Amino acid sequence: MNIELILIISVGIAGLLVQSKLKSVFKKYAKVLAPGGLTGREIAERMLRDNGIYDVRVTCVQGTLTDHYNPQTKTVNLSQDVYHSNSVSAAAVAAHECGHAVQHAMGYAPLTLRSKLVPVVQFSSMFSQIIILIGIFTLTSFPALFWFGIALFAMIIVFSIITLPVEYNASHRALAWLERSGSLRGLEIAQAKEALTWAARTYLVAALSALASLIYYLGFADRD
Repeated sequence: MNIELILIISVGIAGLLVQSKLKSVFKKYAKVLAPGGLTGREIAERMLRDNGIYDVRVTCVQGTLTDHYNPQTKTVNLSQDVYHSNSVSAAAVAAHECGHAVQHAMGYAPLTLRSKLVPVVQFSSMFSQIIILIGIFTLTSFPALFWFGIALFAMIIVFSIITLPVEYNASHRALAWLERSGSLRGLEIAQAKEALTWAARTYLVAALSALASLIYYLGFADRD
């Protein structure tokens, strides 16, 4: 087994561990009631108002940990467990997604850049690995195809790296507002921070996974 494959497997295991820890932490703090008693929806609406944002809707979506902010539709989309719950976990997630809405309203540069890259990354996600696979078999006769696939895959890595400051900054905004508004206090702030920290680590692992895959693919060029 070569070192590139070992790297991919190691990052994959790390990803599974982070996901497991994330679910465990969110489940734990989903049982801790927020002192203000506000639901995720109410937290989101209050944070948006406090930041002077009145053109963003808060909606409820299916699934678990499917919460996200959509800059195209200007909606903060909260999963059912977050939308209706008045737990610390729900408050943390709702405020984090509103952190993205605040970023959008303020023209936060990394979020703007990430949004512009979405169409390119969607194309890269669908076709880069197929092109790389075909390119591996045609390296000697048509190497340009392989390197085109590598270039496409590199865009996924760029996107993953840009996502990191976007996510960490949204969490920072969320925690600052939760404390400033009194929605969470003391121990609850520390609990919310722990939950959001593990959520952010999933994006870090995703970036490392993409980088490990790129190193693995580049190994085929060295063997040629």
